[in-house]
Amino acid sequence: MKSIHRTASGRKAKELRAEARAWRNEARKIRAAAPMLEPAARLREEEAQRLEGEALEALKEARLEAVTIYLGDVEKTTAKGTKTYRYYFASWKVGDRVVNKYIGSPRKMTPEEATAKARELKRQDLGLRPEGEN
Repeated sequence: MKSIHRTASGRKAKELRAEARAWRNEARKIRAAAPMLEPAARLREEEAQRLEGEALEALKEARLEAVTIYLGDVEKTTAKGTKTYRYYFASWKVGDRVVNKYIGSPRKMTPEEATAKARELKRQDLGLRPEGEN
């Protein structure tokens, strides 16, 4: 699983995978040096597996964080003339296609609220559970 943008969760996953790799290397060195220390090597392998699991969870979260929020201008033509309105939009990739969604008016929400709403829309689009559910 690969994330498009650099996110905090993506960086965390990268660090966890590097740490797991270090634990696996240490286990390999222990096995090569002294086969009688197999239990110690096994403990290191278990720790590496636990870290890999955490890294996968962090990558799932990074996938949700990889959303671009932007302000788009929309022109509306009426009998009195044209008027330009600004709206929040979000875009993200699903497979090979880019999904663009309307988020809302900047008058009614802050950029943080727009980001939260975009992540929730992406979560629904990907078929994941809402954030509060387990």
